[in-house]
Formats: sequence, C-alpha cells, structure tokens
Amino acid sequence: MNKHFNIADMFELVADEVPDRTAQVCGDQRATFLELDKRANKLAHFLAGRGIKAGDHVGLYLYNCNEYLEGMLACFKLRAVPINVNYRYVEEELSYIFQNADMRACIHHREFVPHIASIQSDVPKLHTYIYVEDSSDNDPGTIAAVEYEASLTEQSAERDFPERSDDDLFILYTGGTTGMPKGVMWPHKNVFFAALGGGGLFHPEGVITAPEQITTRVSKSPLTCMALAPLMHGSCWWFACIQLLAGNTVVLNPEHSLVGDTVWRIVEKEKVNSIAIVGDAMAAPLLDSLEKHPERWNLGSLYSIGSGGAVFSDSKQEAFRQRFPNLVIRNSFGSSESGNMGADGGGAKGKGLGNVQKSEFMSVISDIEGEPHQHVKPGETGIFARSGYIPTGYYNDPVKTAKTFVEIEGETWLLVGDEACLEEDNSITIFGRGSNCINSGGEKIFPEEVEQALKNHPNIYDCLVVATPDERFGSKVTAIVSAKGDNPLSLAAVQDEARKHIAGYKIPRELHVVAEVPRAPSGKPSYPKALEIALAGRFRVS
Repeated sequence: MNKHFNIADMFELVADEVPDRTAQVCGDQRATFLELDKRANKLAHFLAGRGIKAGDHVGLYLYNCNEYLEGMLACFKLRAVPINVNYRYVEEELSYIFQNADMRACIHHREFVPHIASIQSDVPKLHTYIYVEDSSDNDPGTIAAVEYEASLTEQSAERDFPERSDDDLFILYTGGTTGMPKGVMWPHKNVFFAALGGGGLFHPEGVITAPEQITTRVSKSPLTCMALAPLMHGSCWWFACIQLLAGNTVVLNPEHSLVGDTVWRIVEKEKVNSIAIVGDAMAAPLLDSLEKHPERWNLGSLYSIGSGGAVFSDSKQEAFRQRFPNLVIRNSFGSSESGNMGADGGGAKGKGLGNVQKSEFMSVISDIEGEPHQHVKPGETGIFARSGYIPTGYYNDPVKTAKTFVEIEGETWLLVGDEACLEEDNSITIFGRGSNCINSGGEKIFPEEVEQALKNHPNIYDCLVVATPDERFGSKVTAIVSAKGDNPLSLAAVQDEARKHIAGYKIPRELHVVAEVPRAPSGKPSYPKALEIALAGRFRVS
C-alpha cells in the first residue's frame, strides 16, 4: 500500500521507528508511540463500526487530554475529519458549529453532556457520542453517549484501513474573533508543508520529498515539548503534530486555565525543553510567576520558547531573555488559513509588529474595492498573502472563500487578513488585522502596534486597544488594560510611555483599567468584549 503526505501515514511510520518512546504526557496520563497508535486504531475501528467513513466529520469537544490526539489520529486513519470545538461556546455558538461542520460523531468530556443535550435536536445527523470520564456526574444516558474506554474494549488494534491520500482533509475552525467560526479546509499535504514544517524543523537537510523520509527526521535525542495552549487552538494542535512526527514527546497542560506556577512545576518535573505559547496573554502569567518565585524551580532543561497566533511583544521577549540568557525565542506569524508565514526577522524596527522576507510564495497584494487584485510595488501597502501550499477554502462558506482566495495571473493567492507593507529591501512589514484598524481623523492606526507599545510600561500586565467614538476625529484610540498587582495607572503615565515607541497620533486618548483583559482561552483577543467595556465606561480612569 502506497504511503502519502498524510498525517496518519507518517505517524505510523514514526511509531514503527520509535515504538517505546513516550509520545504524550498529560498530568498522570502517559503513552508511548506504540500505545498511542494502538489506541487510535481501536477508536478508529469503533467509529467505523458506528458508520463513520471517509470524509465524515467528528467533533473533538474536549479539554486538553491524551484522548484529544488519539481522537485526531483515529479520524485520520479512517480518512475522517476531526473538528475542533471551543469548550467555552454557549448554546447558540455550539449549535452553529455542530450544524455548520455537519458532524456525524462527537468525542467530548462528560462535563459537556448538558450542553450537547440542549442543542441535540438541532443536529439530527449527529448519531454517535463518546464521552471521556471526568469529575462531573452528568448523566451520559441523556444523549446515549458511550464511555471512551468502553468504546475501545474488544476493538482491533490492527491497521487494516484503506489507502489514504494527500488530499484527505484536516479542517481547522477559526477562533471566531472576526465573526462566527469558519472551517478552514486543509489537504493533509498542504498543511504538512505550510504549517507543520514539512519534516524539516529539526533536521539540517530541511523538508522531506517523500513520505517515507519522515523516519529520517525523527530526533535521535528526543525533545520534550510543551503545547501550552488548549489543543482546540490551531497553533497548539499543529505544534503537537509537529512533535509527534519528529518522534518527540508532547506534554500538555491538564489544567483548564493557565497558572504560571503550575506550568513551571510541569516544566521542572518533565524536564521540558521547549514551550509553545500564544502571545503575551500566555507570556504574562509565566513571567509573573517567575518574578514572584525566581528560585523555586529548576528550569535548566528549557532552551526554547516559540509563539504564534497572537502578538508576542518585544518587552515580554526581553523579560524572558533576562530570566534565561541562552533562551532561543521564535516569534512566528501566521493564522488558521495560512499556516506558518515565517518568523520576525528583525527588520523595519519601530514599524509594525515584525518583518519577514518576501518569497515566491509570500507577497503583499492590493485589496481595493472595485479594482483587480495585484502585487503591490515596493513602498506600497496591501494585504499579506500566500500561495502554494494553502487551504482549498472554508467549509460551507463559498462567499467567504471567494473573498479570501483570489486569482492573480493564473495563480491562487490566500489573503491572510493582516495589512502589510512591501519594503524597499523586498521584505514585508506586518501591521495587523485590517478589520480592527482604527480610523482617527483619516489616520490608520493598528491596535496591535499600540498594544505592543503599551506593554513596555512596567505596570501594565495586559492590554487591548479599540476604537471609540470621538466628536472631532470620528474615532479615538482607547486602551483597556490590567495592572500588575496593585500598581496604579494613569492616562498620562500610559501616554508618556507610549510616546517613546509610537507616533503621537497613535497614543491612547482614553484609558480603562480592569481586573482582567478579555481574551479567549487560546489567548487571542476578544475585541468585541473590550469595546463593550470601553463604551460602558465603568472602569475609566483619568
């Protein structure tokens, strides 16, 4: 049977190469590559027995746990499609994603039984529920759910599955920060090369050219790597896949929230070498914990921190370097639609969020209403874009697909969504999401750039920036911040710090100090909730 650039095919090759290595750890749960493979085979056979076939969608409505990655692999082995479900969704959002994704089965924690029961009538084609035991006492019988371990009993652990394909789908639902979640349809081969490094992240020879070569990229001395965000978040999910295909150990945070002390305890216990975070929202509590307890843990094993999916400010990076002088830090750009668009190359300092090199598959494209899309010239701005290994579109959303995937000179380009400038040296400076751009008196202001400037203030723990109405300029820059400890913050002090880093017209004109800045579990910003706080005015300070 032929092997393909299919995650299941390549994982099985790696599992055969290093069967006795530890593949994943989550709290007290541990599994070798052989154990993970066999459990995934058993789950795949159970799903097949329930009528799940190639192309069918299976929800993963779970906190971080070993069953998450087992469920993913089981789907891939069947050529089915796992669907990531945000465990914080309320009834309306949950009903939307279950319907939009056309789910046929769902693997979920027992805690979520009542949530599923409340929308079960909305999804009559969803016929199989498998619950993972937890400390809750909800009755799984209300939705006829089968217990996860029981589903594996008496199932075959053999790999007697049909041949797979490069084009089997990996669907990743976005976080919904710019509207309802959208299912990004990634063919396995495309996501492998665009988001998972193509097997070349840990090897000097770079990407592989045949699926069987994945075994040559297996680390001789395996790393222990911590995927810190919830697996429902794309960058964390992909990070876990990268490590499994390299024969490394994936460590998950078993807690339902991020507590710095807990993370550092796990890093010490498991001798973690690398941590993947999602921007400042995760960096801040980690740094705060180190500041309060600088000598509590032995963290000598740690040598790398990587971030993607949200702003990782220069100030937070520098704070990590002060704690770990030899630490390797990688600040990557990308999205659910684009995969990895490269890391900050350090160019165009003092401008935008970072700078990457233009390439054959990476460009800046004009997006002017009523005019054809085209590549911009040096010095011009447009939308950050990618071609080559890209998704095929959004599931069940042809309108959004047509707006995001455009054709230029016979080639399809993905408009990532971030505004960018093509510099004279042929590099690309990224500014941030154009949909969040603030227009103040005709000036364009990108919230992410202002946020990065504000985080240099020693008393600011976290912040978001939104546009609020202004009688003179139409909109003004408004900051919602949380302070470190009981340290006081004033508008004047925040403005003084901002002036050191950004132009005067970008400085916040209004300040709201809150206990916690609104964010999703992944660490991504919740701008709508931040705007609600600003408009309510309850936490405004002068």
